[in-house]
Amino acid sequence: MQTYLEFEKGLAEIDGKAQELRALDSSGKGINAIAEATALERKSEQLLKDLYRNLTAWRKCQVARHALRPHSMDYINELFTEFILLSGDRNFSDDKAVVGGLARFNDRPVMIIGHEKGHDTNSRLFRNFGMARPEGYRKAVRLMDMAERFKIPIITLVDTPGAFPGKGAEERGQAEAIARTIEKCLNVTVPLVSIIIGEGGSGGAVAFATANKVIMLEHSIYSVISPEGCASILWKDPEKMREAAEALKLTAQNLLELEVIDQIVPEPIGGAQRNKLETIRNVGSALEQMLCDLEKIPSKQLKKERREKFLHVGSQGILSN
Repeated sequence: MQTYLEFEKGLAEIDGKAQELRALDSSGKGINAIAEATALERKSEQLLKDLYRNLTAWRKCQVARHALRPHSMDYINELFTEFILLSGDRNFSDDKAVVGGLARFNDRPVMIIGHEKGHDTNSRLFRNFGMARPEGYRKAVRLMDMAERFKIPIITLVDTPGAFPGKGAEERGQAEAIARTIEKCLNVTVPLVSIIIGEGGSGGAVAFATANKVIMLEHSIYSVISPEGCASILWKDPEKMREAAEALKLTAQNLLELEVIDQIVPEPIGGAQRNKLETIRNVGSALEQMLCDLEKIPSKQLKKERREKFLHVGSQGILSN
């Protein structure tokens, strides 16, 4: 069942009327409403195209957070085979907000690590809404170490509002764990590709996205802070999140222009939630090309290029000003 966003209310009304007409037609009462329902469906299709043709930054935030977008486990189940889930940080516990393990991608052994938000109330609570604790980042470091030992590529899937800000997480060294993960990303000598599939929030996202190549879905977002958080700090008013979203330059299109990311993967009209399989396959195609290109580069060069990539981020804007 489709869930409509705030700016899709008009679309929801049209779709609802079309469904009612089709239900009347199939009721056996001699009512022929198919023609009118078909006309409404055409109108709905055109409205959907118009809505998504030029989304504002805030609307992209809403799409990126849509509950029905495909999450990490959807990508793992569809794109990868022989997935072996690896758990725990060998120190404190297993963080369910981070999933990872060995798998095969197009018959190529890889290490896959991703944030997992869950798909319903119970699983979202179980996964802590994709907000990792220190043990989640330490698990990621452990899996990256393993990938480097076996000389296999690392693929990360980013989808988190940010690292978990709770008291326990801070007591166990949240900032240090994130910093260590970023450090590990910079130092591995195997190909590292990151895909931002929904929200890329704060240091919790950067910890997984310090990669040779960063791919973003068309309507995903990636920023140092959420628009609501930014508005609360700068204007003392979280209702100014629309202005904050524009100022943060958090869309895939903004970030490609700023050279923070390397490629945008198109989504179906209406967002990834309207055709999960097509979205996942588009990501798979982009990922295959990225890995083919990176596997041709010597290991020392991979590390050097990755470090230079992040030293270069922002330098164009500074020079132009």
